[in-house]
Amino acid sequence: MSLSSSPGDIRDEVDARHTWANRPSRWVVVSLVAAFLALAVAAVLAIVPLPYAVMSPGPVTDTLGSLGDQKIIDVAGEGQHPEKGKLFFTTVRVQGGPGTRVTAYDLLGAALDDSRDVYPQDEIFPPSSTRESVQQENAAEMEGSQQTAAAVAERALGHDVPVSVLVAQVLKGSPSDGLIEADDVLVSVDGTPASSPEAVRTAVRAHKPGDEVSVTVRRAGSEVTVAPRAADTRGVATIGVVMSGRYQLPIPVTIHAGAVGGPSAGLMFSLGIYDVLTDGNLTGGASIAGTGTIADDGAVGPIGGIRQKVVGAREAGAAWFLTPADNCADLKGHVPAGLHLVKVATFSDAKQAVESIAAGSTDTLSSCGF
Repeated sequence: MSLSSSPGDIRDEVDARHTWANRPSRWVVVSLVAAFLALAVAAVLAIVPLPYAVMSPGPVTDTLGSLGDQKIIDVAGEGQHPEKGKLFFTTVRVQGGPGTRVTAYDLLGAALDDSRDVYPQDEIFPPSSTRESVQQENAAEMEGSQQTAAAVAERALGHDVPVSVLVAQVLKGSPSDGLIEADDVLVSVDGTPASSPEAVRTAVRAHKPGDEVSVTVRRAGSEVTVAPRAADTRGVATIGVVMSGRYQLPIPVTIHAGAVGGPSAGLMFSLGIYDVLTDGNLTGGASIAGTGTIADDGAVGPIGGIRQKVVGAREAGAAWFLTPADNCADLKGHVPAGLHLVKVATFSDAKQAVESIAAGSTDTLSSCGF
């Protein structure tokens, strides 16, 4: 028996060795497949929108300051006085909702950042809303809050400020769509005079969702009565109109707040206007921040995003934060070091708090109790 190999056998053996030497190992193949799948999953996570909204601290603005060369609070005539100190209004950035998206990476980033909170999208935005409707509603609420703030401040100075309630916007697809129109003046709800936006809200919310609400409006000089059927908005009866007070201000006031929407700066606008219209410095040179809606009667209402707003206030250098009484519980365990909360329920509370801070008499200030 011969142990020799033919030239052909030798070539076959060499070719086989060459093939196996250049073939990737099973682990290399598995690693490549895993890497590819990881990249595919990462791409999907970065693209697929999720039904959440992420709140993070937004810009902080001094109502007594300027945007560019334009004063934020502009008072006609000789009524404006120079101020020192700062009265900050605070804002929240919201990612998600109509026209924007939140991905898994955004949720991961929020989970790693104590200053950010995640909410189901439907808790922040009505399901039928669009990007345009949200922007319009925010703009209308901002305009309304500015006018109400001016009225509250001027009344605090002893001026008479008559008011009528204007329909700033009718939400598309809402119960009032096709029945009530923008620029209608609200006269009454179920026979109760529409003496303020708050009076209208109270009258509507006295109903259950599904009830008919009798609403009388003044349009083109004539009164019209309609009966929208109340919708259910997070358990509260609503008819889908955005209101603003049309005030006859004895001292005209214009507010230039930039691209900011919503009603939550109302309290700080009212304090800023009051300071501008009075001699001396309301703040005593202190940096004071705050938030809260302002009602026609001076009541301060709660707002969303309070945890983000206190973070923004502290980062801007504020040591004091005027907090709506109904928001205090939301801040337990979430107050930045060096920031002092002051609980307020009315414009009068807030003004007295600012005066106490200016005077250095802070022992009597009402805190949130923790």
